[in-house]
Amino acid sequence: MQKLILATRSSPLALWQANYVAQKLQVAGFQIEIKSIETIGDKKLDVTLSKIGDKGVFTQELDKMLLDGEAHIAVHSAKDVPSHLPEGLQIIAFTDRENPCDVIVSNTESFKLENRKMLIGTSSTRRVATLRRYFPAIETVAIRGNLQTRIRKMQDGHCDALMLAYAGVFRMGYTDLIQEELDIAVFTPAVGQGCLAIEASAELNDDVKIKINMVLNHFSTSISVEAERAFLKTMEGGCSVPVFCHASFNNSTVHILGGIISLDGLEEVRKMADVKIDQNDLDSVRKVGEDLAKSVLSSNGNSILEKIKQTLHP
Repeated sequence: MQKLILATRSSPLALWQANYVAQKLQVAGFQIEIKSIETIGDKKLDVTLSKIGDKGVFTQELDKMLLDGEAHIAVHSAKDVPSHLPEGLQIIAFTDRENPCDVIVSNTESFKLENRKMLIGTSSTRRVATLRRYFPAIETVAIRGNLQTRIRKMQDGHCDALMLAYAGVFRMGYTDLIQEELDIAVFTPAVGQGCLAIEASAELNDDVKIKINMVLNHFSTSISVEAERAFLKTMEGGCSVPVFCHASFNNSTVHILGGIISLDGLEEVRKMADVKIDQNDLDSVRKVGEDLAKSVLSSNGNSILEKIKQTLHP
């Protein structure tokens, strides 16, 4: 049996994701050892992600394990993976995507965003900016930590509700707390939300990478996320920039929606497109995201982006 060392963050959700991947690889004949570590994003919970850094706050340590030969593959939430990978690393598979939408989680039954004078916990600048634009009466508070920690803080009264990704809530078994699924047309998710990315060193044996891809890669999801990541790369949006994008692939056509919103929610550029592609040509897939990003940037998106950068990094 081919032995693979799989690197992952040590949070309960990350370990769920690692074991999900490990089980699929074990069925395919691999022997799996899981190595888990805390990343800088897991350790520094007293500051917002934008103050830690824009890129790789949940992936840097796992990247180093791959480059140092301490692990063969790393399992990430795709939304955590920067659009620019360190030299020598590559994504070799994207798993089937779970429902990508944002949800409202609360102990208050029938909680709706239309309710007034409510406090929502989220550490996402994208979610905060979108709330400020479409639901200005809602107040927010930064709450970080793993999913269980954030839910406990909510239950202890730090906020009335949390805004989270459906995928994590579902995987951790908290769907009974979901009070509202949010419309993707308004609360468009972060790039890659709901999907897992499998990262490896470029030095990993090609036959092994091909076999991993055959076991784990979900074709239509991979096309969608490649287009989204190309959008993010062209936008130069890090985790602290309220950039959003979601794509789907069907019948040789990529449907893509993406944009940027100012930190105060007052300005937004949102574009969508339906593009026929050659599904065997990765460059044509990525061009869909690149072209949409260029359209956003040329329609005042660049001005919004510069203001955000000046605010976050004066």
